[in-house]
Amino acid sequence: MSNNPNNPNPEGQEINIELTEEIAEGIYSNLAIITHSNTEFVVDFVRIMPGVPKAKVKSRIVLTPEHAKRLLSALQDNVNRFEAQNGKIDPREVPIPLNFGGPTGQA
Repeated sequence: MSNNPNNPNPEGQEINIELTEEIAEGIYSNLAIITHSNTEFVVDFVRIMPGVPKAKVKSRIVLTPEHAKRLLSALQDNVNRFEAQNGKIDPREVPIPLNFGGPTGQA
């Protein structure tokens, strides 16, 4: 039995994970909204576009509290490894302006 908190399959059974071409393309998101109840965490991934006053949720992921904690740990581990290779990430706590700070276009 594995004691690795990031291993969702501690029994050691091999899991075959399929990744379709459509899912492999990914979905771009530049905002995540996280909410929770006493039984689950909900992460909504949103794409905000310049000059568009309405943003759409592109993907919603629902996690148990235990899986949310595993995700937090795995994400922190990956950020640490990324920064070790590429330098510190500077997450400026600045609100995202709706026009992204660039010029506004006119048609």
